[in-house]
Amino acid sequence: MKKNLTTIALFITGLAAFAQQDAQFSMNMFNRLAVNPAYAGMNKALCATLLYRQQWTSFPGAPKTGLLSVDFGEVLYGGVGLTVDQDQLGFDKTLNAKLAYSFHLPLGPGTLGIGAEAGMLQKAITGNFIAPDGSIGSGPDQSIPWTGASAVTYDLGLGLYYTTNRLYVGLSSDHLPEQQLSKKVQGSYDFTYTVARHYYVMAGYTFQLGQQFDLTPSVLAKSDASATQLDLNLIAKWNKMVFIGASYRISDAIVGIVGLEKSFTPKLTAKFGYSYDLTSSTIKNYSSGSHEIMLGFCYKIKSEPKPTSHMNVRFL
Repeated sequence: MKKNLTTIALFITGLAAFAQQDAQFSMNMFNRLAVNPAYAGMNKALCATLLYRQQWTSFPGAPKTGLLSVDFGEVLYGGVGLTVDQDQLGFDKTLNAKLAYSFHLPLGPGTLGIGAEAGMLQKAITGNFIAPDGSIGSGPDQSIPWTGASAVTYDLGLGLYYTTNRLYVGLSSDHLPEQQLSKKVQGSYDFTYTVARHYYVMAGYTFQLGQQFDLTPSVLAKSDASATQLDLNLIAKWNKMVFIGASYRISDAIVGIVGLEKSFTPKLTAKFGYSYDLTSSTIKNYSSGSHEIMLGFCYKIKSEPKPTSHMNVRFL
């Protein structure tokens, strides 16, 4: 039974890698820099976000993903950012590191970011092949990568991001060169992997309900021109501190989200979030769902301007 599950896992993860190669996160509303370089510096502060996702718990070969993003605003007429993420699906491992720059242009009631990113992408097949007789190493079939393989290439992306006090809209694309990674491994085996160009559209709006409640619906659409995935999100926040929400990833999962955001000083804000995916596809028969944890903080370098008033003797 375990062997059958492992075979299914490798088959499913292979399909997932073919249809959509970028790492997937349920708390995408807190992870905009990873898919859109134009978001860099939009908070006008030094911000960092750490995410860890364990997908399809108890499923052999299940994806495990970690991501760190840092961005800084009000520098070079805009903002700069760094994103590093590692995604592992069975023996398949992807490492992506990229630097982003966003030029900020005041437009109407908000700000338009025009962003670009550049970095590196590494693809690897890890682990050793174990033959049926239990031996490890070279064998008669030279088409099998006995000791793993890896290759590295450069990566580029572009994005637009517009935001006001309540609204945000973003459009971006990464892996623009559509690079092909290849390496000669053993015998007649060639490790080859083609990086597909990805497209992202995001949008959200915050409704203020009274003095203590905010409600933010948002959407994230992802596509590689052959398959498209849509996330519909809704986050409710009480007293700008406690948030709870839900997401629906079409044909894949229903997600519950809880979290806490706290201001320790007028400049420093931190947040914590947890999400649980209840799988709705046929994989639910073999998985215990997916878990995701998010940690983040923002530190404002510049203080908020203090309001001042003046008396004029003409109006006494």
